[in-house]
Amino acid sequence: MCQICDDHMPARRGFLTALGSGLAVGAMGLMGNSAMAAGGATTSVTADQALDKLKSGNERYVSQPQLCVADLSASRDSVAKGQMPWATIVSCADSRVPPELLFGGTNVGELFVARNAGNMVDTATMGTIEYGAAVLGVPLIVVLGHERCGAVAAACEVVTKNTVFPASIKPMVAAIVPAAKAVAKAPGDFVENAVRENAKRTAEKIRTQSPIVSALIKSGKLKVVAARYDLDEGRVEYL
Repeated sequence: MCQICDDHMPARRGFLTALGSGLAVGAMGLMGNSAMAAGGATTSVTADQALDKLKSGNERYVSQPQLCVADLSASRDSVAKGQMPWATIVSCADSRVPPELLFGGTNVGELFVARNAGNMVDTATMGTIEYGAAVLGVPLIVVLGHERCGAVAAACEVVTKNTVFPASIKPMVAAIVPAAKAVAKAPGDFVENAVRENAKRTAEKIRTQSPIVSALIKSGKLKVVAARYDLDEGRVEYL
């Protein structure tokens, strides 16, 4: 598989110091100097190129899955001293939706992945996204919903049946409920519509609620897109 990481890339240092300094002078100042201050090179892949790589990788996964084989030993050695991921994937924790595989068997060091039930963005996930964008220089963020998502189906149950879920599951599902309510009366399958709406809303939240992401988008260095993975066909559709 394609490997873009540099064997000699130094470890990133001083991230917290750079972050604090950057915020003191504004989001754009952080964008301009944090990656250098952190001490590491970043990918030369653009957002459009990254999206093309994901699309071609998914096509390979669907049409020729037997070719999605990686030389993990060599790849591990090549990225041990540093990473240059070219796409961030915010996906569901569902065991049937492994981003590294469904995008064509991407190798270690290529994708920066944050997973949780329902592909949502809480504080920890947003911080992960911001670190990937500002420090690692990732040019593309993909929010990946998927067919028959259990977390989204649970939110739909809250809307239709007033179901109450226990413990921490309750607030987790509650975060998805607004997306479910927005499409409750739309034609078609309720859960499917909510999966798409939820992915789009999460992508919009990333675009608008993170000053780091917003600044990078405005400067043309970053794109955020929503997508939906089909469990039956293995294809990724961009919304």
